[in-house]
Amino acid sequence: MGLFFFAYRDFTGDADALLERQGFGRAHHRVLYFVNLKPGMPVADLLDILKITKQSLARVLRQLIDNGYIEQETGQADRRQRLLFATDKGRALFASLSASQASRIEAAISGLPEQAGHIVRQFLAGMVEPGDRPVLDGLKLTEKL
Repeated sequence: MGLFFFAYRDFTGDADALLERQGFGRAHHRVLYFVNLKPGMPVADLLDILKITKQSLARVLRQLIDNGYIEQETGQADRRQRLLFATDKGRALFASLSASQASRIEAAISGLPEQAGHIVRQFLAGMVEPGDRPVLDGLKLTEKL
């Protein structure tokens, strides 16, 4: 568990510093991540993924919308639905946040035997609650398993 703690601390550290300069935190990063991963994601799906309250999401989402990182559209089939899209500014921030994290992951995996990347992905998927497996599949996070 100690290794997991230090790995997570360092994995999030660079992104945290960049987020702080924008006046944001990890919750903003999570929203940006999933909205960039699946453009047009309904707010209801995001609530299910993040497992946070509507009130918590509303505050974070309002900041991202007001600062031009996310836009919200009404669903065409269901007018009550709010669909989320990253703006160019939101995609750029997401790319900046992801760059250091992706580099850290690639560097760690590159020093391992050839099949280790696959095993690491299996391990991470195994850490997720079994009931969330369809969510991982829907987000295409399990394609390389």
